[in-house]
Amino acid sequence: MTDVQALPTAVLGQRRLRREDPALLTGEAQFTGDLNIPGALHLAVLRSPYAHARITSVDVSGALAMPGVVAAYSGADLTGEWAAPMPCAWPVTDDMNNPAHYPLAVAKATYVGDGVACVLAKSDAEAHDALEAITVEYEPLPAVIDLEDALSDRVVVHDELGTNKSYTWNLLVEEHEGAVAEAFARAAHTVSERYVQQRLIPMAMEPRAVVSVPQPFGGDTTLYSSTQVPHILKVMTAITLGIPEHQMRVAAPSVGGGFGSKLNVYAEELLCVALSRKHKVPVRWTEGRTENTQATIQGRGQIQHIELAADADGKLTAVRVRLLADMGAYLQLVTPGIPLLGAFLYAGVYDLPLAYDFSCTSVFTTMTPTDAYRGAGRPEATYAIERAMDALAAKIGVDPLELRRRNFIPPESYPYTAFSGLEYDSADHDAAATKAASIAGYEEVRARQLTQNVPESTKRLGIGVSTYFEMCGLAPSRVLASLNYSAGGWEAATVRVLPTSKVQVVTGTAPHGQGHETSWSMIVADKLGIDPDDVDVLHSDTAIAPLGLDTYGSRSLPVGGVAIAMACDKVIDKAKQIAAHQLECADEDLEYRGGAFTVRGTPERSMPLAAVAFEAFTAHNLPEGVEPNLEAQVTYDPPNFSWPFGSHICVVEVDTETGAVDLLKYVAVDDCGVQVNPLIVDGQVHGGVVQGIAQALFEEAVYDEDGNLKTSTMAEYLMPAASEVPSITLDHTITPSPTNQLGVKGIGEAGTIGAAPAVLNAIVDALRDLGVHDVPMPASPQNVWKAINSAAPGGSQ
Repeated sequence: MTDVQALPTAVLGQRRLRREDPALLTGEAQFTGDLNIPGALHLAVLRSPYAHARITSVDVSGALAMPGVVAAYSGADLTGEWAAPMPCAWPVTDDMNNPAHYPLAVAKATYVGDGVACVLAKSDAEAHDALEAITVEYEPLPAVIDLEDALSDRVVVHDELGTNKSYTWNLLVEEHEGAVAEAFARAAHTVSERYVQQRLIPMAMEPRAVVSVPQPFGGDTTLYSSTQVPHILKVMTAITLGIPEHQMRVAAPSVGGGFGSKLNVYAEELLCVALSRKHKVPVRWTEGRTENTQATIQGRGQIQHIELAADADGKLTAVRVRLLADMGAYLQLVTPGIPLLGAFLYAGVYDLPLAYDFSCTSVFTTMTPTDAYRGAGRPEATYAIERAMDALAAKIGVDPLELRRRNFIPPESYPYTAFSGLEYDSADHDAAATKAASIAGYEEVRARQLTQNVPESTKRLGIGVSTYFEMCGLAPSRVLASLNYSAGGWEAATVRVLPTSKVQVVTGTAPHGQGHETSWSMIVADKLGIDPDDVDVLHSDTAIAPLGLDTYGSRSLPVGGVAIAMACDKVIDKAKQIAAHQLECADEDLEYRGGAFTVRGTPERSMPLAAVAFEAFTAHNLPEGVEPNLEAQVTYDPPNFSWPFGSHICVVEVDTETGAVDLLKYVAVDDCGVQVNPLIVDGQVHGGVVQGIAQALFEEAVYDEDGNLKTSTMAEYLMPAASEVPSITLDHTITPSPTNQLGVKGIGEAGTIGAAPAVLNAIVDALRDLGVHDVPMPASPQNVWKAINSAAPGGSQ
């Protein structure tokens, strides 16, 4: 170990460069597609060109005659390979409709990109060439892509269900039934808004990739995948294929981003495992970018109706939400639960203890399945309440920031028990909003707006505010149980001090760009008083880390990171017993500081942790009953969610002649509790804000009326470049979470949650005195121009 005297006194809170980055930036990091597996066959999947069609016949004989082809299968050929349909782990209601979903369609294709046949060949090019020799006869059927149309059952996607409705889920506190209607009846002010969350396509830098390697004997299989969830994937693969779990190993090499899209179990993963075991050779598959747009899950896809009731001062008295959610053609791993994650946040950061009524109805459509996408339900909820708050402010004639201040849950009310029964841990919303307003020059911009937004002006200034809660630390297992989620929310960690004095950490989290190796080493270094570079972090391989629930929903730090800190505590407790035995003193006479145990009052009697670890390894002279080796394992189930929060302010200039939006300033003040590494926090917020701006201004999965995806390449699906994003000003407040020993909360999705409503509120603010009350996302020049030109002449609401 490094000399403890040379160490800084505190590691947490340092802006340390990420140890992962040199390998990533120099090309040394190995992704799934980089794996050189000799003898592997290549899988290619034939996908439906129709959004909705009966499959009357599939003939693969032409493909079998093609060069390099080893096998070709229709969906019907492989029905015997599956022990169960593809998994959906979140049956939110007992009567939820969930059509059986298999890796290849057999009787009916239900979205463009639905797999209907596949080929195994010696090369990827030969496999794709052979797809063209497969003959599929389809009977085209009408598509249904509009959610309200789907709810009418004019076209039914799954015949066996007889309806497109999957479920209706309500959140209304029974003992307060009637309170919502009464609040609206008595309200001095009400607003009723309708917003559309457009479909988004996750665009991870690394496409999905899979390699399945069967062992020569014994029946074991190793699945390499660019997954966010190796542990969940292992369990679900075993169940779906009927493989004993102990014969499955899942490893995720370097993973180039996920944003929720790799929190899933995909058909191609199951096909690779099934066919590698069937042919007893490795099988690999890497998606193309168009496959990514068509067959990887998509995000958002909701129609939101939100109503607010308020008293004469603008104090909220009730919130009512009716949500229509697009499931796509099938329920993937957690598709049904995504709207529920937002259900608890449609009241935002505002003091609304009782009168809340939420209902979500979900429908099947003939489009790609939806599922988790960065923020997963929480950006949608925040968008609705923050847009509606601006509408309420405009109706009352109050500044939007002032209206929010009148409604913030005051800091002295924390911990705050919400209408839902959930307990918010800690927050100071006014402090975050005040800091954001100060940095943005809120008052100055408002003053400038009065002079700039005159009738003859074609460049109108707008300022948008959004405040948010993020529900992190997913999740206490008992809460997940109450929501019918099929797994827990715990996380496992092992900390092991090796006889060579290095420290090894095994974590159940599975990073895909978050910098866990850096952050986890800092936590261990801080707890043990050692150098972070002496800590090795192992992860993302179920053979090395058999216990874990992986990385999503900003859970890794407030659950997995805390588990590591707790394991360090257990290591110190055991080491203290050994040190006391060696130093011939009582345990309570020792204090641990700077990586060494010292007898209180006699500093010359000390023993470094490295020496204790070696004694534990040799086991020559241990206290009675103490086991050899110095390690500890913790499985931590958090007692509560953690609740990061913040305020974002965006300043825009809108060209009324072209509809172009120019982002002049963006300020994000976020509070994620104690920051382990502020440099990583900044990076997470930067990425998240850009992703939120992208939804606000650029991105949309566009389908035509026949269900064809019109944005199936990166030439059509608009992602912002660096040149289209302003310099983002970041700041923070720090309000530690009282629910865990590190005081951390999580930050991964905060930027995305805060950004979209801030941008749209700014655009509408710029145009409100032209009679514009809403602009649909993305606020492209065309959509902005249409909103301006369709507005009532000079009409304010």
